Amino acid sequence: MPSESIIQVALPVPLPGCFDYRLPAGSPTPPRGARVQVPFGRRTLVGLVHGHQPSQFAKLKNVQRVLDQEAVIDEALYTLCERAARYYHHPLGEVLGFVLPALLRQGQPALAGGEVRWRLTDRGHHVSDDRLTRAPRQLQALTVLKEHPDGLTPAMLEALSVSKSALQALRDKEWVERVELQPEAAGTPAEVLAEPALAANPEQRAAIHAIVDAQGFQPFLLDGVTGSGKTEVYLQAMAPVLAAGKQVLMLVPEIGLTPQTLRRFRQRFAVPVTVLHSGLTDRERLDAWVAARDGRARIIIGTRSAVFTPLAHPGLIIVDETHDASLKQQDGFRYHARDLATWRAQQLAVPVVHGSATPALETLHLARTGRYHWLRLTRRAGDAGAPPIELLDARDTTPDRPLLPTALKAIRDTLARGEQALVFLNRRGFAPVILCRDCGWQDECPRCDSLMTWHRSEQQLRCHHCGHQHRVPQRCGDCGSSNLTDAGAGTEKLEALLEKECEQVKGGAPVVRIDRDTTRRKGSLDAKLAQIQKGEPAVLVGTQMLAKGHHFPRLSLAVITNMDAGFLSADFRGPEQAAQLLLQVAGRSGRQDRPGRVLMQSRHTDHNLVQLAAAGDYQALANTLLEERRGAGWPPFGHLALLRCEAMTMAQALTFLDECAAGLPALDNVHVLGPVPAPMEKRAGRYRAQLLLQSNQRPALHGLLDALMEHARALPSGRRCRWHLDVDPIDLL
Repeated sequence: MPSESIIQVALPVPLPGCFDYRLPAGSPTPPRGARVQVPFGRRTLVGLVHGHQPSQFAKLKNVQRVLDQEAVIDEALYTLCERAARYYHHPLGEVLGFVLPALLRQGQPALAGGEVRWRLTDRGHHVSDDRLTRAPRQLQALTVLKEHPDGLTPAMLEALSVSKSALQALRDKEWVERVELQPEAAGTPAEVLAEPALAANPEQRAAIHAIVDAQGFQPFLLDGVTGSGKTEVYLQAMAPVLAAGKQVLMLVPEIGLTPQTLRRFRQRFAVPVTVLHSGLTDRERLDAWVAARDGRARIIIGTRSAVFTPLAHPGLIIVDETHDASLKQQDGFRYHARDLATWRAQQLAVPVVHGSATPALETLHLARTGRYHWLRLTRRAGDAGAPPIELLDARDTTPDRPLLPTALKAIRDTLARGEQALVFLNRRGFAPVILCRDCGWQDECPRCDSLMTWHRSEQQLRCHHCGHQHRVPQRCGDCGSSNLTDAGAGTEKLEALLEKECEQVKGGAPVVRIDRDTTRRKGSLDAKLAQIQKGEPAVLVGTQMLAKGHHFPRLSLAVITNMDAGFLSADFRGPEQAAQLLLQVAGRSGRQDRPGRVLMQSRHTDHNLVQLAAAGDYQALANTLLEERRGAGWPPFGHLALLRCEAMTMAQALTFLDECAAGLPALDNVHVLGPVPAPMEKRAGRYRAQLLLQSNQRPALHGLLDALMEHARALPSGRRCRWHLDVDPIDLL
């Protein structure tokens, strides 16, 4: 039998290896990376051609349909996926399936649809603004479209805060129309800049020249304090890359940062900018993916999965807020986009820039040892100075009064000056617990080892781990007493308290709460940010959604509460992540022409790490944490892998992990710790246990992981539980 009639197919199933199939007689042989439709058990799946080798099996199923004559995943991207599958010990078929947009996994053609644009009709060009004085949103939409006679895409309109309802209303009046334009071939505009660059200070110029002058692969750490102008460095470093006809891939940690980043990049550059994130429809995601593959999209901005976007003419990769934990996938294929971005830049022979005000200790260590080119921005852009952090002893605060009088007075004074204040609390809801004053009973989640959070606006208690919710009880679950109360504070309680405080300020001021509860609806986050950007006196209350990448020119005060838990965490990364969050929040204040002030409430003001973080010197804090990690063999001085198991009983989970550990060969340079119950033993109705592997030699660790995965897959006890391997875990809890 000719070898070319047999192909190996990588399928999106949780099994290692590829599967042999026979091509029907006369069918063309699809290249590696092309899609085929094949039977698999009782299902029909879409997989990718992996190779063309003879099979050792006599009976093979036939390929049902060859979907592509050319590869949808080019050889470079396919090789990256193979490397990622080996490193993270994840089935190649699932990795490749993760990379493909949903419509391609369903067998749809790998072609872009026509570009949808909204534009004025002939009647719309002659509409007077006076006719829409009572419809301000429609007037805004009409004004924006008048300024863009060629029309705007839905993504562009969303970035400009134009609502869909306003467009639909104008369409009903036949003043605007929705048209579909066929995609044009990629071309290089005569001028890539739509507006001139800002003046760069000496540190910015040095960083820009270093990146622009880089030849081939060169990893950079752009280590700049908050407000130092890292984004301007990105923009000016991108300009010559775009002028040469190449593409730039930029990763941002969260979808919330995408609209403002998109807006700024489209203002600066006269080249196509596209976005890739989970908020897009399947069609929008495929269109953006194909535009990047074909070279029509010149700037691609996306969240972590965008690291796998195909690029026709790669020129530069940027990872903004590179320290952020959201760049690590926490389920399924557990990859880290920060590391894959560096791998991809190395493979494509292009520079990669990791930007952060508070770099992860692993990245900082690479820069200090010379493996990354270390670019430092030590002062803020313009004349703004870094605000000092004042520590306030919060041991006298009560659940009903979580803010100290000093903090409340500072907020009132800030509003009286016509400025804005930020109150940060990384906890949603009204209160984290409901308890009985008579017997001490606390309302716990029946499915998790956690307490139920009270969301007063919804009159619900909700578990933030599994989503379970129920109504607020009228009586104690143990003694039956009706003497129940709430304890602690969340953003919802702070909002209610601050609204009362703001009433005492002359003229009043709104309280704007930004957390996951208030920004669920599409466009709600942009609307709240737009309200803040007006610059009118206001108090912002929010979680870590407010800490990253936002620029609030009129914000001069930041009050930070409840950060102690991170510095006292049992997870070795806890203090690092707490310090990063603290300094990111502090950096929101005093960013323009007014001095900033930061107040940090703490019950442990004498703690060494709290004092180091409050001093604002992240490098000194990093020195302390790195010395602790060196002694313990934690990253970056050691390497970790965590095998987690979930089962209906703890005995089942521990039995499986015990059998896994018993089947491992003994190695002097790899330590096997556990198995032990996870810090949160029960979650979503299942009991959790874990096995930690630690080594100072990466090859030895991965050699042992190969044996571990082969052994674990063969264990009958593994079929009675759910388990996964997390290489380089960032969360041990």
